[in-house]
Amino acid sequence: MFGKKAAARKQKPDYVSQKDLWCWQSREVSRSIVILFAGFLMLYCTDTLQMSAAIVSVVMVVSKVVDAFSNAIAGWIVDNAPVTRWGKARPFELFVIGLWLANFLLFSTPSWFSMTAKVIWVFVMYTLVNSIFYPILVASNTVYFPRAFKKPQINKITSIGGIIVMLVSILFNILFPMMLKVYENSAAGWSHLALIWAIPMAILGLFRMFFIPEKYQIDSSAQDAKKANRVSWKDILTVLKNNRYIWIICFAGFFFNFITSMGVQVYYYKYIAHNVGAMGIVSAANIIVLPLAFLFPRWIKKFSTAKLMSAGFFIASLGYLINYFAGGNVPLLMVGQILFGAGAVPFSMLLVLLILDCADFNEYRGLARMEGTMSSLNNLMNMLGAALGSAGLGVFLSAYGYTGSAATNSGLSILMIRLLFSVVPAVLFFMLGFRLLGYNKLDAQLPTIREALKKKRAQQASDKGTPEK
Repeated sequence: MFGKKAAARKQKPDYVSQKDLWCWQSREVSRSIVILFAGFLMLYCTDTLQMSAAIVSVVMVVSKVVDAFSNAIAGWIVDNAPVTRWGKARPFELFVIGLWLANFLLFSTPSWFSMTAKVIWVFVMYTLVNSIFYPILVASNTVYFPRAFKKPQINKITSIGGIIVMLVSILFNILFPMMLKVYENSAAGWSHLALIWAIPMAILGLFRMFFIPEKYQIDSSAQDAKKANRVSWKDILTVLKNNRYIWIICFAGFFFNFITSMGVQVYYYKYIAHNVGAMGIVSAANIIVLPLAFLFPRWIKKFSTAKLMSAGFFIASLGYLINYFAGGNVPLLMVGQILFGAGAVPFSMLLVLLILDCADFNEYRGLARMEGTMSSLNNLMNMLGAALGSAGLGVFLSAYGYTGSAATNSGLSILMIRLLFSVVPAVLFFMLGFRLLGYNKLDAQLPTIREALKKKRAQQASDKGTPEK
C-alpha cells in the first residue's frame, strides 16, 4: 500500500524528491547566511574596528556605485552565457566559493591597520561580496531554476524549500549572538566566527551544482538556440521600458531590504533591552511561523503570490508597531517578532516566483525572457536598499550623538534607535502592502499567458525533440 502511495506521489506534477529539494536549497541557505552576516557589519566596524558610523555609511554608499554597474553586467553575462555540458547557469554556482572567501576577509580586517587602510580593506571586501560574487549568484538562480524544474515543482520548492532557509536563518540568529558573546566582540573573535561559518557554508553551497542538472530548454520566442542565448542591450532597455511589473517588484525589494538590513536590532538589544543575548531568544520565536510555508502552494492558487505578499506586509507593519511599546519586555518583543516573521515570510520565500512571472510576461509579448537581467535589477535594488538602510542607520546614529559607548550616548540617540526598530519600519511596510497591489493586473493575465506559452513550448519540443517544459 505504501509503495502505491509513493508511486502516486511521484506522478504528481509538483513532485520533488527529498534529494532535489535539499540540494537545491543548499545554495540558498549558504547565500542567506552571507546576508545575515551583513547585518552585523556596522557593529563590527564601529565597536571593534573603531570606525565612525558615518565613515562606514560612506563606504557602503560608494560601494553601491559599483553595484549599479556590476548588477547590470551580471544579468547580461548570465543571460548571454553559452550552454555548456553543465548547462547555461549551473557553472556560475562556483562563485559561492569567492563569496565566502571575501566575507571571511571582510570580517578579518587587521585591527593594527591604520584607519585609512581599514576603510580601504572594508570597502574592497564589501564590494567583492556584494558587487561581484553575490550578483552573479542571484542572476544565475532564476536562469537555472526553470531549466531544472517545471512550474509546479518550482512553486513547491520555493514554498516548502523556503522553510529550510528560514530555519537555518533562525538558528544563525540564535547561535551567532551567543557565539559573539563568547568571543567578546574582539577582532580575532570576529575572524574566527567568520571562518567557522565560511568553510561549511561554502561546501554546502556547491551541492546544487553537483547534483541538480539542467534538463529543459525554454524561451519559445527564440527561433533557434543561438538566438535564445543572446540578449542585446537594446533588448534589456525594451523590457525595462515595457514591463512595469518588474519595477513594482524592485520597489518592494528596495524598501524591504532597507528595513531589514539596518541592523538596528543589535543596538536596540544592547542599549534599550540591555540584553544582547535576548536577541537570539526572540529570533527563536520565528520557528512558530515556519509551518505557514506548507500552506503557500494552496494560498497561491487561491489568492495569488502578490496578494499573499501584500497581506504579509500589513501583518509585518503591525509587528514592528508593537516593538515601540515593548521596551525590554521579551514576551512582547517575541509577539512583534512572530508577526513580523509571519508577514515577511511570503516576500522572503516567494520573490523568485514573481520574477519568473515577469519572464513569462516578456516571452508572451515576444521579448527576451531575461530572468538573469531582471534578477540582477531586482538584486541591485535590494542591495541599494540594504546599503542605504545600513548607511542610514550610521547617519542617524551619528547625527543624534551615538558614540559607541553606553556612558556617552545621548538620549536622542537612544530614542532614534527605538524609532528605527518600530515606527519607521511599521510605516514603510504599510506603504509596501498598498504598492504591491499594483501587481494584480498581471495576476489576472497569467492564466492566459501560461496557456499560450504551454502550447508554444509543446510545439517547440515536438519540432526539436527536446523535453517539453
